[in-house]
Amino acid sequence: MADSSKQEVVQLIKRFGAYLTIKISKLLPISLQNLQDSRSVGAIAGLAVAIVFTWRLLRSPSQPQRRQPKRQAGTPGSSGANTNSNANLVVPGVSSSLEDSRAQTVVDEFFLSGKPTLGQIVRQKLSEGRKVTCRLLGVILEESSPEEIQKQATVRSPVLEVLLEITKFCDLYLMETVLDDESERKVLLALEDAGIFTSGGLVKDKVLFCSTEIGRSSFVRQLEPDWHIDSNPEIISQLSRFIKYQLHISPNRPERTAPNVFSTPSLEQFFGCV
Repeated sequence: MADSSKQEVVQLIKRFGAYLTIKISKLLPISLQNLQDSRSVGAIAGLAVAIVFTWRLLRSPSQPQRRQPKRQAGTPGSSGANTNSNANLVVPGVSSSLEDSRAQTVVDEFFLSGKPTLGQIVRQKLSEGRKVTCRLLGVILEESSPEEIQKQATVRSPVLEVLLEITKFCDLYLMETVLDDESERKVLLALEDAGIFTSGGLVKDKVLFCSTEIGRSSFVRQLEPDWHIDSNPEIISQLSRFIKYQLHISPNRPERTAPNVFSTPSLEQFFGCV
């Protein structure tokens, strides 16, 4: 099909060149030399026309555009299939422009949004740390003493989103000092009700309990985390020589801290969620 159209164009160019030669020869004096010149002019004109036609031929699409099939009435059960088949039809020149516009939209959202996600903030704040240990009282739980969790244990809702993001990027261990087994049960139940064991990557085996603050400090040193989060200033001070980074949760900013210790009123404030 394409070869026959090209041959027709070539024949048309030859005829047009001959026509121009005759017309130009009539306008010039009739002599052998002038006739030869006129034929040269006609040849040049024909060549110019050939170049134009060839250029337009190359610009035209290599394959003719297919006609869109007529829509046939079908049963209600086949309407979904017809919709999918029509959606898969590709119109030349349109799909590429749609892909370009989608790609540009993604680039614009990436560079123009300017607001990082919580996951990006968590990774940046934790300096790509892979292991984190965290105290429960005063950080994850509303209660602030072992005596309080003998009665009840309540997970702080503002910190829940941050905690789940930490479990996506880090190996997280939660720990606390308790006075009895019933306190352990209440803490685990509160964490389970908050969805930490289902939505996050935390398992119950990574929730550790001990009977003294010294035992909790020993847990941290044995685990050797990149970050430790605590609300007890004495524990923070004891571990500052052994742990790479620490986050002290305290409503009051301490006057003196080690270079590797950071202070914040709450865990969610440290990650900018307030």
